[in-house]
Amino acid sequence: MANLLKVYNKLSTTQNLLLNSVRSFCVDYLKPRVIEDYKNETVDRNIFLEMGNMGIFGPTINDYGCLGESYKTYGLIAKEIESIDSGYRSMFSVQSSLVMNPIYKYGNDIVKDKYLPKLATGEYIGCFGLTEPDSGSDASTMTSKAIKDGNNYILNGGKTWISNSPMADVFVVWAKNEENKINGFVLDRGMNGTITTPKIEGKLSLRASPTGMINLDDVVVPKENKLNIEGMKGPFSCLNNARLGIAFGVLGSAEFCIEKALEYSLDRQLFGMKLANKQITQGKLADMVIDWNMAMLGSLQVADKVDEKNFDPVMISVVKKNSCEKALQIARGCRDILGGNGISDEYEIMRHLCNLESVYTYEGTNDIHRLIIGNKLTGLKAF
Repeated sequence: MANLLKVYNKLSTTQNLLLNSVRSFCVDYLKPRVIEDYKNETVDRNIFLEMGNMGIFGPTINDYGCLGESYKTYGLIAKEIESIDSGYRSMFSVQSSLVMNPIYKYGNDIVKDKYLPKLATGEYIGCFGLTEPDSGSDASTMTSKAIKDGNNYILNGGKTWISNSPMADVFVVWAKNEENKINGFVLDRGMNGTITTPKIEGKLSLRASPTGMINLDDVVVPKENKLNIEGMKGPFSCLNNARLGIAFGVLGSAEFCIEKALEYSLDRQLFGMKLANKQITQGKLADMVIDWNMAMLGSLQVADKVDEKNFDPVMISVVKKNSCEKALQIARGCRDILGGNGISDEYEIMRHLCNLESVYTYEGTNDIHRLIIGNKLTGLKAF
């Protein structure tokens, strides 16, 4: 019902078949487990294997068992997964955009052949190490170091708030070399040195996905595992892919909330009539559906531009900021329609709302994207 503008009319038969399969997978496999996973903060490694069996990891990659699909398709897959839970979508998008994508774009054949096939099947789980305890939005101030030592690099440092890290087998880590330039490296748990990935405890959001740290102590990384990209453009190119997936993904969460609120308002009796009979309820639903359609149209437009290789990165900031903002507002509005029931896990809206508070912040905070857009408009940097 949210899709009043028929925004998916231009999808191909192949895309529709794929998305129908993903939707069925989400409903049949992910939905039955999500309430307990979130409540108990548990993550089953088999989720990665099941996603791998679906063939959806790294969907824009043309080889190594991947789909070779469009960025629009990638976004719509993210939307279907996030309609169940943002945590599950985080697991999918980190594996796809932040691990497989940089290995495919910037890795040599040795690294690609070693890691991509098993990442595609979900046998390997990957994570992306950029954020540090004292280096969040200002990633250029990172202190992790990569020192050349013959045919190897020695990595030391610490990363935090890293999705997938407690379960990860493969790590795309960013560190500064002797010249203070940022380089990317592909690590795995079999390397000499010490890699520890403690779980971050006490999360009140994204509880159905694993989040932790990466601590590196004299990890010996072969020189061929260095990515062929230097400076902040390396991690930022990865983040832009992930941000596009988020712009679509959060709309899956918002769509679920709208459908749940609509269903509830048509069933709930209040003062002798259905809650949906009330003008204020219809007005709220109408505004939310308009916001959802406008956000989805914007995301589809930017995805098309990315597929055409005719885009400015600021476009991704526009839709990431807008989609997250609107999705969060929609979830809050839907929770309000359900009254006290809105905070019950039975109705699921509060879980989506808590998740969206985090998605609003990660992969570039709302304010950071506002400043990126402001920089584009004025030509002046405010950060």
